[in-house]
Amino acid sequence: MQERPYVISIAGFDPSGGAGLLSDSKTFEQSKVMGLGVCTALTLQTASKCLSLEWRPVDEVVEVIQVLMENYLISAVKIGIVKDAEFLGKIIKAVKAGNPEVKIVWDPVLKSTSEFTFFDLETLPQLKHIVNTISLMTPNYNEYRILKENNLLPDTNKCSLLIKGGHRKDLLGTDVLVENGTETLLKPKDDNKICFPKHGSGCVLSSAITAELAKGENKETACRKGKLYIEKFLKSNPSLLGTHSS
Repeated sequence: MQERPYVISIAGFDPSGGAGLLSDSKTFEQSKVMGLGVCTALTLQTASKCLSLEWRPVDEVVEVIQVLMENYLISAVKIGIVKDAEFLGKIIKAVKAGNPEVKIVWDPVLKSTSEFTFFDLETLPQLKHIVNTISLMTPNYNEYRILKENNLLPDTNKCSLLIKGGHRKDLLGTDVLVENGTETLLKPKDDNKICFPKHGSGCVLSSAITAELAKGENKETACRKGKLYIEKFLKSNPSLLGTHSS
């Protein structure tokens, strides 16, 4: 009997291990789910900057997804960096073909903190219908503003929205979960002032939430547990590369 549910991270490879597939894998392991991985891009980066990016052909990405979906009972999928809206759409289609009921979380990485652009912003208008086919989006506050300005926020009756609060000036650290048009504030713990900035913190939060959804938690509970995980991660040490603990 499979004790841990299977979860796939579909994301980029970051050799520093702070973001992408390696980071998601660490999070999945500590969250007690079985993590599988599909690489969307090879990056050359450190904890402080991204130097280069090489996208994998989408057909190769889809082929790996199909093999994993055919051979494992996948409960949830986390999607990280993708090239553009078409790339994202093909990934989601392949996942749903394998399991129409699978929970899909997309962490829309448009730019890195060091301003390296990942997503082709010219394809943003194509996102409107794509995002309403997934379970949850987890943009940071800057990405949320871009999506809102372009009228690309999901219909939260179809796809819930978690607006991460790490980049906002007011209510720093307060996340906002929007489900069925209703907002729920997820506030940080009182001792959150001792947190340190971390490379890949958005990847860690979204993969922690995905793990909780795979274990059967509802979205609000999954987001609250994910927030507890990321707060512990942010407090783990003063460097840009955090350490994981359950």
